[in-house]
Amino acid sequence: MGHKVHPNGFRLGVYRNWEAKWFATDKEFKPLLLEDVRLRRMLMIRLKNAGLARIETERSSSALTITLHTAKPGIVIGKGGTSVDQLRDELEKITGKRVRVTIQEIKKPELSAQLVAENVAAQLEKRIAFRRAIKQSLMKTMRAGAQGVKIRVKGRLGGSEMARVEWNREGRVPLHTLKADIDFGQTEARTTFGRIGVSAWVYTGNFPTEAPPKPQAAVEEPVESGVPVGAAIAEAPAPLAELVQATVAAPVAPESPAAQVTAAVPAEAPAAKPKRTRTAKPTATTADGGEKPKRATRARTTAGEKATTPKTPRPRAPKKKE
Repeated sequence: MGHKVHPNGFRLGVYRNWEAKWFATDKEFKPLLLEDVRLRRMLMIRLKNAGLARIETERSSSALTITLHTAKPGIVIGKGGTSVDQLRDELEKITGKRVRVTIQEIKKPELSAQLVAENVAAQLEKRIAFRRAIKQSLMKTMRAGAQGVKIRVKGRLGGSEMARVEWNREGRVPLHTLKADIDFGQTEARTTFGRIGVSAWVYTGNFPTEAPPKPQAAVEEPVESGVPVGAAIAEAPAPLAELVQATVAAPVAPESPAAQVTAAVPAEAPAAKPKRTRTAKPTATTADGGEKPKRATRARTTAGEKATTPKTPRPRAPKKKE
């Protein structure tokens, strides 16, 4: 069996911050937690049509700050701010503390997973086919700039007697990647044949993990004999100018008379080496004084002669009988 983890809780404290920012001792923790749950339920019921996506609470010693992330801030504020004042009075009666309500507008409600799930649930309550509702929501979210979205519905879909699960996805939704900014939302659609659960995952990219580059500190130049190296190099003449000055400024020295005389007299050419001559070998003579006859060379037979001359059989020695 798969072990499913809540996407928001999986990234809590790593890339995502807490929705309830307060601290309490052991004795005060339980009543404050229950109070937080009651406030959230009351706000979700009262502001159901206002597109409420997220509620953040922050407590101090004597005050409570509630931040509402909504897609329709006009409904929350009301005419002249009357709705906000009534809401603040009710919250102060429940908590017994001074309550401050701040409203933040969601500019792209299609990228909020909670609002996407509520939109699908509202369509299911109007008896719209669940497949059509899922596909329309997927298309709207992807057009808004999401990199991936997944929607799942679970229950008696279409009024069938057997409950089942149907889901669809577009793009990529990397649930196991911690740095992936995945928003998760879930709600219920109350239909005539029972409740249908709706869950939505919206992937909008990765959290910024790279730190901004630090400005480079000024590097001090090394100083040699009290003068910076850069200044010394700037003051020094260019090597090309030095060469030009050396060639132009240097006068040509007059040649001495001894040098002129030696230059006028050409140097004697070196003596040529004598050529080596070959001496003829002495011919061998006999005792009478005549020349020794040369050794006769064996005439070589051509291939045609070899073929014409028959081979004489070689006589074999008779075998001795034992």
